[in-house]
Amino acid sequence: MSWVETESLSFTARHDSDDSAYAERTLDRLEHLRLRLEDRFEKVPEEATVVVHTNPVWLTAAHPFLPAARWSAAPAGRRYLAGWPMSTELHVLNDPHMERRAAGDDSYEALRGTAERLYAQMVIAANNTALPPSWTPRRFLRYLRWAWLVEGGAQYFSRQVGLYRAATIRRLRESSRPSFPPSRRDAVILGGTIFDLLENERGPEACERLVAKLLPQGPEVQLEDAFDARFRDIEDAWRDYLREMVRGPVAV
Repeated sequence: MSWVETESLSFTARHDSDDSAYAERTLDRLEHLRLRLEDRFEKVPEEATVVVHTNPVWLTAAHPFLPAARWSAAPAGRRYLAGWPMSTELHVLNDPHMERRAAGDDSYEALRGTAERLYAQMVIAANNTALPPSWTPRRFLRYLRWAWLVEGGAQYFSRQVGLYRAATIRRLRESSRPSFPPSRRDAVILGGTIFDLLENERGPEACERLVAKLLPQGPEVQLEDAFDARFRDIEDAWRDYLREMVRGPVAV
């Protein structure tokens, strides 16, 4: 394998020479995302490196917490854990592996946007240092507790929530009633729905406040503060939102 580097204004990609087009497209999309996030966050990291892996085994071996994150996620969500953010690096699979993992057009687009979603997670962590990256055993346990916020926020700020609609509907039709907020098993699939509902109810600024600080009282109080409503009322609104989603048309 011949490793090469591709650079943009704020990012660098390390990749196999056969993945040059994928790397260039990914960096271009990251630059557009960075400009959007500059309007929403005080700190927006620059000089991040995207490492494009040609083998899922190498990706997994490089990051000991990734297998644990996949194990904790429901099977429908594991396909989307196709990368991992570090403090200054975003590790992702290359395009052929993303295509093989995809379950449809939206699924493929969500997978191709893995680097953007991971960068959004990096931006959230830069503005809320309680969240990873960086990674330690304690931070990974915190990630598991707040996975709905981490994964949902990354989807929302990278504008990918709609790409998970078919996966969300499949989850609701095929499995048991989800908990609220979504458990770590459902966070990858359902986390973004909370942010979508919050934007509809309270506006985009409320979504920014939701990820800005973790309240020590836990997720229940965190959500009540964001929605300015009682937890039970928020849950009822969220379940109504999910029922409307299931009743609506979807192409699978």
